[in-house]
Amino acid sequence: MTSAVESGTWIRRYRPAPEAGVRLLCMPHAGGSATYYAPVARSLAPVADVLAVQYPGRQDRRSEKHLTDVREFAAGIADAMSDDDERPLALFGHSMGALVAYELALRLEQAGRAPVHLFVSGRRAPSATRPSEDLHKRSDAQLVEAVRRLKGTDDQVFQNAELVEMVLPAIRADYQAVETYEPRSGDRLRCPVTVFTGEDDIMTTPAEAAAWDRHTEGSSDLHVYPGGHFFLNDRSPEVLDVIRQHLGLS
Repeated sequence: MTSAVESGTWIRRYRPAPEAGVRLLCMPHAGGSATYYAPVARSLAPVADVLAVQYPGRQDRRSEKHLTDVREFAAGIADAMSDDDERPLALFGHSMGALVAYELALRLEQAGRAPVHLFVSGRRAPSATRPSEDLHKRSDAQLVEAVRRLKGTDDQVFQNAELVEMVLPAIRADYQAVETYEPRSGDRLRCPVTVFTGEDDIMTTPAEAAAWDRHTEGSSDLHVYPGGHFFLNDRSPEVLDVIRQHLGLS
């Protein structure tokens, strides 16, 4: 039976694997929740202990204040992580989650708790800037249309006014966090970075994804798959195979 085990309110385990030799902490996309990674936990157990982050302002944390700063997300996660578990830790983040994972990796390295690997997906490198984006300031209808174009959410959600009213504040706050994020000059990781992207992603070109190699002193590799921003939904077996290879999972 699948169960969710909380660490504070931030971290969930949907398939606990206490005997696994490595942990994989996964961070969701804008508007996303920890449950997005439940299938990953099922796929990698028992060789990896998969933890999923639940951001404030959604699902069972809906009554909590939304965060609007990527570094606040990273700080909250770092504070929620147990110092008692000394198993190697790898990080995975998709879209906004990639930025959160990157900032968390920097924070953990500075604290002497360095991750063994950073996996980022569906997000251009922090140094790959584009003209200013302001979707978080636009009307509800414009924001909904932007999210629909990414094809990561069932259209039936947007046909239900009550559901839209429920999820839109979290989406708007997340977009604000992403669109106002500015990397600090000179920040570089020491751990290796693996990058995944969809070849037709309107949010990230392969060249912008490849630029993640500027943000680490370790090795970097890029994997491009057919699909758009949510290529993961169709290509998760291939992505998980790459993760297994890098983490030495059998």
